[in-house]
Amino acid sequence: MRPEIHPRIDPCADVQTGAEPDHRCMTTSTYIFDSALVLLVLLQIRERKLTTRLLVQPLLILGVAVATYFQTIPTAGNDLLLIAAIGLIGATIGIASGFSAIMRRREDGTVTTRAGWTSAFFWVLGMGSRFAFAIWIAHGGAASIASFSAQNSITGAGAWTDALLLMAVGEVVGRTLVQGARWRRLEGAPALSLA
Repeated sequence: MRPEIHPRIDPCADVQTGAEPDHRCMTTSTYIFDSALVLLVLLQIRERKLTTRLLVQPLLILGVAVATYFQTIPTAGNDLLLIAAIGLIGATIGIASGFSAIMRRREDGTVTTRAGWTSAFFWVLGMGSRFAFAIWIAHGGAASIASFSAQNSITGAGAWTDALLLMAVGEVVGRTLVQGARWRRLEGAPALSLA
């Protein structure tokens, strides 16, 4: 007997039935998490002293989101491919946001940072695209995603939820790691002298 290539393909992907528990719409907490992460960067447009607390804040908010939404990693069909691809997009956006943040070392040796419009653009692009995707799904896009999922061996909503969650993780962690590395490099640089 030949083993199945795709042992768990959702046969109901094209069926237009009521929402199952893992197909829920965006909740108030989802809106709050996404909005909080966007606001964190928009608040950083003003130059501030870079501190560990400033770097860790987005990670804490993300930790709450992961604890709230993460259940299991779906591995059937092409779920892992979807999760990895969307996670990589998030990491790329986060790294771009981290590199485009404006950081400098003052004469007293403290390192300051501000998001700048380019960095804020990348950050809002990532957060906003997930936000827009969730709204689209809740207001008519579900049938398109179900069809795409069926055609590409994606087994259900759990894969999409995990993919979007990994996108957020990639974005936040990528930005934090880049800014942390830049901070460390700037702290080791000699202070600029205007004399």
